[in-house]
Amino acid sequence: MSSLELGLPEKQATVAADLSSDVSTGEVVHATATKPVRESGGILATLRYYEQYLDWKMGVEPHGPEQITPDQKKPAPIWVMACIWSSGTFSLSSITLGMYGWEYGLSLTQSVLAMLFGSLLGAFVAGWCSTFGSATGLRQVSVARYSFGWWPAKLIGLLNLISQVGWAAVGCITGGNALSAASDYNVSLILGVVIIAVVSLAGSFGGYRSILMFDRYWWMPFAVIFLIYYGYVGSYQDKGYRAPATISGITKSGAILDFFAIYYGNSASWATIAADYYVHYPVNTSRVKIFTLTTLGIWLPIFVTSLLGALLAAEMNVRPEWSDAYYNEGVGALLLLVVHPLPWAKCLLVLISLGGIGLNVLSIYSGALAMQQLAKPLQAVPRFVWSLVLFAFMLALSLGGRNHIYDFLSNMLSLLGYYDTCMFVIIFIEHYGFRGGNFANYDLEAWNTPSKLPIGFAGGFAFLCGWVGAILGMDETFYIGVLATKIGAYGGDIGNQLAA
Repeated sequence: MSSLELGLPEKQATVAADLSSDVSTGEVVHATATKPVRESGGILATLRYYEQYLDWKMGVEPHGPEQITPDQKKPAPIWVMACIWSSGTFSLSSITLGMYGWEYGLSLTQSVLAMLFGSLLGAFVAGWCSTFGSATGLRQVSVARYSFGWWPAKLIGLLNLISQVGWAAVGCITGGNALSAASDYNVSLILGVVIIAVVSLAGSFGGYRSILMFDRYWWMPFAVIFLIYYGYVGSYQDKGYRAPATISGITKSGAILDFFAIYYGNSASWATIAADYYVHYPVNTSRVKIFTLTTLGIWLPIFVTSLLGALLAAEMNVRPEWSDAYYNEGVGALLLLVVHPLPWAKCLLVLISLGGIGLNVLSIYSGALAMQQLAKPLQAVPRFVWSLVLFAFMLALSLGGRNHIYDFLSNMLSLLGYYDTCMFVIIFIEHYGFRGGNFANYDLEAWNTPSKLPIGFAGGFAFLCGWVGAILGMDETFYIGVLATKIGAYGGDIGNQLAA
């Protein structure tokens, strides 16, 4: 849909059509060299004027989820693909996740194997979905319209929106906890959450161009910081690493399935936005390279950071002061005990608390695009407005869930895994079973035209069937499925297997 079709005044529509950028060099090229003209036309016209004004002044991206055609593509270097996801996954939330295996009663070896294969399988799903971005020039929710149909794809957009807000809340909570601990709790958890949220909003505000410039370098200091933490954790050679599992038999099998599902959901959750960041890459970009760089960019940082969490949890078996700090104050207080001297520990903790910003920037940007793709009228509202709306929801959810991070994370990631599995399977079958694995069989110009897209009876029914399987096999703190209850004393999560 063109800018004129969305109701933009002609002068502003011309400005939007003239948008240019060069993410390969980092140069910000504004849509126009002259100040935009303010037109009459109500609140939407006013908002669009300010959108163009922000682009004129600061290079803020003025367009939404429109298809990026081959003549509009301005690609970044291909290696940036891995950096995008590394910047989003080198964060404290993965350390927290890595400790869950110990809480389930698993040994260190069992935890490591579950997180290794669970996160790798989920990264495969996200890596495959990412290959649609360069080939179609469309965002992931718009890609789903060709397999789900016009109406069920709105549900995909809504679920995508919810997942991005949830992820951003996780980044705010873990980062805020670390900031609070580093200040000896002079900075409250609430204030820490607000600080991370505000900085995240600022990082996402510029749009696609600024995010690619931001994320190509953001991961680097955090990779170094995690290596420093590994050096300290490795100096503790106590028997905690060799502690056996505290559960056995089929109950242990259920715990492994639960932990595997959490890590699968953690990695696979990127599948819902993976294509969003590749729309500027050429159509003929190697799909193998895209898949490989995306998979490694997601999986490797998740595994590296989660392994640190698993090692910390194992050491808690013989260090009760570590366990007390973790349960009473959170992962930030635990990390303060690991590193010495204390001023150096606080410095590292402040720095690592900022890791969640990389995650949040991606979530806010893609969440705003998902909002625009829910309905045509919403596309007329500038993206920066939706970013502000998402910021409000993210902040509210972060503050409401700040003291329940364990339940929040475990439930959210498992639920995201079911959704991602259903989406992946349906798009996979559509692409290879009905379109012969050939993008030439997609009418890409019809991406926003309901009459030229499937209505969605088949896609919607398949999605519902997938969720029936997920409900039967899910193992959450609020509900255990009928089939999941058969696996051990506490259940075992087989929701993803049944959703497929």
